[in-house]
Amino acid sequence: MAAATELVWLKRDLRVADHAPLFEAAARGPVAALYLWEPIVVGAAEFDGQHLAYLQGALAELSESLWRLGIPLLFAEGDAVVALERLRRSLGFVRVWSHEETGLLATYRRDQAVAAWAREVGVQWTERPQTGVVRRLRTRDGWAKRWHARMSEPIVPVPESARGAEGVLPDPLPVGTVLGVAPRRRDGQGQPGESSAARVLDDFLAVRSQRYRASMSAPGPGWDGCSRLSEHLAFGALSMRQTYQATARRLEELRADKSAAPKGWVGSLSAFAQRLRWHCHFEQKLEDAPDLESVNLHRGYDGLRESEFDTTRFAAWCEGRTGYPMVDACMRSLLATGWLNFRMRAMLVSFASYHLWLHWRETGLHLGRQFLDFEPGIHWAQVQMQSGTTGMNTLRMYNPAKQLVDHDPEGTFVRRWCPELAGVPLAHLPEPHLMDAAEQRRAGCRIGREYPSPIVDSKAALALARTRFRDVRRDPAVRAEAAEIVEKHGSRRRPPRRKSRRPSPASRTPDAAPTLFDGDPLE
Repeated sequence: MAAATELVWLKRDLRVADHAPLFEAAARGPVAALYLWEPIVVGAAEFDGQHLAYLQGALAELSESLWRLGIPLLFAEGDAVVALERLRRSLGFVRVWSHEETGLLATYRRDQAVAAWAREVGVQWTERPQTGVVRRLRTRDGWAKRWHARMSEPIVPVPESARGAEGVLPDPLPVGTVLGVAPRRRDGQGQPGESSAARVLDDFLAVRSQRYRASMSAPGPGWDGCSRLSEHLAFGALSMRQTYQATARRLEELRADKSAAPKGWVGSLSAFAQRLRWHCHFEQKLEDAPDLESVNLHRGYDGLRESEFDTTRFAAWCEGRTGYPMVDACMRSLLATGWLNFRMRAMLVSFASYHLWLHWRETGLHLGRQFLDFEPGIHWAQVQMQSGTTGMNTLRMYNPAKQLVDHDPEGTFVRRWCPELAGVPLAHLPEPHLMDAAEQRRAGCRIGREYPSPIVDSKAALALARTRFRDVRRDPAVRAEAAEIVEKHGSRRRPPRRKSRRPSPASRTPDAAPTLFDGDPLE
């Protein structure tokens, strides 16, 4: 009797290396791989044509890699349970292999439905972890140790030999529009897929990582100084374990030959290595609170912003015309390229949440569509953290003018993305509305015409935001719930306190703790 087909269900793990489900399935018998085009994913409010373009490119390479092993990659559209049942009847598989996924609430519920279907029809569904996220975690105590242990496990090899499902050929890759979404690439985006991810990792570790710590906070230098791995990790073209172990090896090389390593390189790469753990730390939050994308982590903040959503302010923020140059330049850059460094991502959310008093759900959806490296766990945890609704973080109210002075001191980035400000003197660039009429004429930039007037008064808006949060936080019940949230979601490792003057509330930045945004330690 012929052996039953082993089905590998691919999701956010588009690679052949370090792929436990693929390796285990290949060791058991004939294999077929499946990628589902699901309406709950492609039709999600966070999904954009740039995500489809990456998927199609990565899947094209993956299909070739699998077929060289003799494994056909199949495609299906529609609900997961319906598609899997249809394929079960045609292939006769009795086992499904996949990686665990910490994704949208819709995919969480889909996995529950698939598990119920598998039990009903007698299919064994085996899931393997691929990040540091721990399923059914009872306590955060010891989590970091478990993360390091998992990341130190041997890399799963590519199967040396595999037997494809008998008589099954690879499906042609869907090109063009899928489920009503058209693919599109944005300016400057790299190539998708496993081989590209490997090249980017090698380039970062060999050369660019020496600038990581110095450039990661600035939107201009960060374009090359950050790792630029986040999109590959988000789609699983590269695994976290591969990244961690390659980084550890490179650190060993640099420490062994300090004469060949420029000053600061070890410290810079060490900072990157630390942030790899924080990537999974934030994903763990979503694993432990699957509805994080839709409700406040701290329910004491329910109703704080819901009744005051200003669509005019929202549109101005989305389009980069708030009258605050650093905010507008960052948003315009993001709209064009699909990428932005972590600090400026955090500033965009902070500005929307405190200056404009916009609810994080709508602003988070807009940013999710813009980030090619959209990672649900990091994204929604950070959107809430930067909006003040987690109940366990300092309010981070960024001063856009100060961010320009600190991270674009020559005005190069702002002038590139806001060309109407090209003639504005550097001294006035952080706040061009403070120029008098004569200065505006000389600069060729009349505020309210060539460049917008500030949409709100920064000082007044932040003062109001502080008052509103102070009123909520005075409630003993709110403080009690905050303590429970820290116990469940808080990191057990704290960075040392810095001996520095306390910044003013308006200019407070998240320097006091490792913060990341959408995989930014992997940017």
